[in-house]
Amino acid sequence: MRESESTVSTAAAATLSRPERQSDIGISGLSKSYGLPGHEVMAMNDVTLDVASGEFVAIVGASGCGKSTLLRILAGFEKPSTGTVLVAGAPVTGPGSDRGVVFQDYGLFPWLTVRENVAYGPRQHGVGRRDARRAADHFLELVGLTRSASKFPGQLSGGMQQRVAIARVLANDPAVLLMDEPFGALDALTRTELQTELRRIHRANAATIVFVTHSIEEAVYLADRVVVMTGGAAHGVPGHIRQIVPVNLGDDRDPSSLEFNAVKRMIADLVHEGSDHV
Repeated sequence: MRESESTVSTAAAATLSRPERQSDIGISGLSKSYGLPGHEVMAMNDVTLDVASGEFVAIVGASGCGKSTLLRILAGFEKPSTGTVLVAGAPVTGPGSDRGVVFQDYGLFPWLTVRENVAYGPRQHGVGRRDARRAADHFLELVGLTRSASKFPGQLSGGMQQRVAIARVLANDPAVLLMDEPFGALDALTRTELQTELRRIHRANAATIVFVTHSIEEAVYLADRVVVMTGGAAHGVPGHIRQIVPVNLGDDRDPSSLEFNAVKRMIADLVHEGSDHV
């Protein structure tokens, strides 16, 4: 590694001056109900899931099965009705810097440059301007946007803005990265490019990722395991985990291969059968 790269990486890693990250996720007996007492609708019930440190887990299922609800509870944006959620052994009681969230909506500050958007989090945590800039430049390089650092979000394509959103979250050095349909609004070519980028970033950054998507192919391409959820209010039963499917396809995954499509078909069958028989 060149000296300049070492300096940038060191500055980026030290932005928040936290101890070594721990990112095991433990979800046990989770349920979520909405509505007034006596008139509640149970959106999700008895969800139990463990995610290992550094693992990439995708969650798929039909609309209304509780995928995004589960992610919002993990993020601390919503509280469960029953059950426990632990990250690194600590209960999730609200949003925290140990968890970064990327939504389909980029949520960038239009009045700040790309670099300033990425540096915003470290600056809010007390990191000096120079070190925050170095950290921002490091993560912009990671997502391939070094040449766009001085531009404003409105000057970028949708795919480039989503790269900025990912870099901004990574600059906060979260142990857990929560992603809710982050590529859903992008065209097919840009989506494929960002899927490849995300796999590369995951290998380089080693964060734990929980990724919600409607695309089974995307889930199989990205994840170590795919959590299949079924149910939901539209089906008359609460959302729940139907099955967890390991994806043992290695790092060089070919979506056109027989092995890839066999896993994809199995997950599609689980989603469709679950919707038909709940």
